[in-house]
Amino acid sequence: MKADRFLKVFAAGVILAAVTTVYAHAAKPVASSYDQTIASGVHVEGVDLSGMSLEEARGALQTKVDQMASTPVSLTIGGNVVTSSLADMGYTCTNLDIVNDLARIGKSGNIVERYKEQKDLENNTVDYPLEFTVDRSRVREIVGGCSVYNTDPVEGQLLIGSDGYPYVEGGTDGITLKKKKSVKAVMNAIRNWTGGEISVDLVVDVTSPEVSAETLSLVKDVLGQATTDYSASSAARATNVQNGCHLIDGTLLWPGEEFSVTRAVTPFSAENGYQPAPTYEENRTVDSYGGGICQVSTTLYNAALKAEMDITARSNHTMMVSYVEPSKDAAIAEGSMDMCFVNNTDAPIYIEGYCSGGQITFVIFGHETRPENRTLQFTSKVLATMQPEGFSLYPDATQPVGYVLQTQSPHTGYQAELWKEIYVDGVLTDEYRINSSYYQAVGTIYSIGVATADPSVSQAIYAAISANNLQAVQQIIATGKAQAAQPDQQAQTDAYGNPVVTDPAVDPNVTIIN
Repeated sequence: MKADRFLKVFAAGVILAAVTTVYAHAAKPVASSYDQTIASGVHVEGVDLSGMSLEEARGALQTKVDQMASTPVSLTIGGNVVTSSLADMGYTCTNLDIVNDLARIGKSGNIVERYKEQKDLENNTVDYPLEFTVDRSRVREIVGGCSVYNTDPVEGQLLIGSDGYPYVEGGTDGITLKKKKSVKAVMNAIRNWTGGEISVDLVVDVTSPEVSAETLSLVKDVLGQATTDYSASSAARATNVQNGCHLIDGTLLWPGEEFSVTRAVTPFSAENGYQPAPTYEENRTVDSYGGGICQVSTTLYNAALKAEMDITARSNHTMMVSYVEPSKDAAIAEGSMDMCFVNNTDAPIYIEGYCSGGQITFVIFGHETRPENRTLQFTSKVLATMQPEGFSLYPDATQPVGYVLQTQSPHTGYQAELWKEIYVDGVLTDEYRINSSYYQAVGTIYSIGVATADPSVSQAIYAAISANNLQAVQQIIATGKAQAAQPDQQAQTDAYGNPVVTDPAVDPNVTIIN
C-alpha cells in the first residue's frame, strides 16, 4: 500500500514539473526576429515561404503575382488573334497582407493551439491561395477594340485555274462582335483560370453569304463540253461569236434555275458589242447586228445535251448551217426563238466559255453523280433530203440599176432527228429521240440594184423582180430602158436551176459578184 502511494505521488510530481516547464517556455517572450519569420511548411500559390522574413515573403509573393499577371490572354475573332495579358486587364492581387497572418502561424493562441499548428506544419505542407480582381472596364476596352475585325459576308465566286478547273474565291461568313457576351466570356475564363496561357473565343453574330465556299466546292467535274469552228467567218461575224461567248462565260446556275441564251446575250446592238454580220431572215441571209450568235447558242446546246440538262426550249434554223450536223443546231431570235435549259442536278453548275484559234468552246462544270461506266452518244439521223431548185430575186434600193449580186448559194433541205444513245460498259442500253428538225431547201438568191432616176425603168425592174424574171432584169440593164416582158417569160437556167446571167462584158454597168 505504501509503495502504491509513493508511485502516485512521484507521477504527479513529474507531470507538474513538465507542465511547469512548458508554461515557463510559453510565458517567456519570443524574440522579435523569431516573430517575423514564416514557419516551416507554409506555401502561398505554390511558393515556399518557409523561414522567410515578412519582407522576403512579400517580395517572393510579389514576384509570383507579377509572373501570373504577365500570362498572355489570346482573344480570337474570325480567325484573327488579339494578344493581351492579365496585367493589361488590371489583374491585381487583393490579399498580399496574408503574410502578416502567416507569420503568426504556430506562434499565437494558447499552448495547445500553438502546439497543434506546429505539429500540423511538421506533417503536412499548407498552401494558401492568393486572391485577385480584374478591372472590368479595361477588359471592356480591350474586347471592344476587337470590333475592327467585324466583316461583311463575302459572296463566293468560281474562277478557272491554270489547270482548267474551277476554284473558289470568297464565300466566307461575315461576323459582328457581341461585346457584352464576349466580356463575360473573358471574365469567366480568368475566373476559372488554373494555369497556362488563356485563350478565349469571342462571341460573334455570324452572317452567311448567299453563295458559300462550301456549296461552290461541289462544282469540280466536267458534266458536258462542246466545240464548233468559226474560223471561216468574216471578221464581223467572228466578233459577234466571241462577244456572245463572253456574255455567257462565268454564268453560275443554281439547282432548278433556268438559263436563257437570249436573255444572256441580248440586246443585239453596237452598244452591247455586236457588229452587222450575215444572219438568216426567213429563207435568206441578210446582215444584222449579232449575225453569228446562233453558233454560240448551238455550241452551248450541245454541251448542255452532254451534261444532260433539261432542255426547255430549242428551235432549228430555217436553213441548214455548216458548223454542226442536222438537228444539233439551236437557233435564237430576240422575241421569237430561244435556247433554254434547267439545272437538274443537286449542285450549282458553272458555264465556262472561251474562243481560241477560230473555235468556240463551252464547258459545263458541276457535281458529277452519274456512274463512270455510263456513256452517251448523240446521233443525227437524216430522214429526207430536199434538193434546192431555182433562184430568187430581191431588190436592193442602196444599189443602182445594173448591180446584180449573188448573196446566197443554194441550200439543201433536210428532215432530221437527233437521238440520244445510252451505253453501260460499252453496251447500248437505251435510246430515244431528242428532237426533230425541218430545214428548207432554198435556191440561189440574187440582190438586184433598183436605184434609178427613170421612173419607167424603176417600175419595170421592180416588176421583173416581183415576177422573179432575171432575163427581164438583164434586158432592162442592157438597154437602159423599160422592156415589155411576156408574163410567162422566165430567165434561162442551167442544169442546176441557176440562172444563166449575161456576161458582164456585154454591158460594163452589170456587176455580178459570186
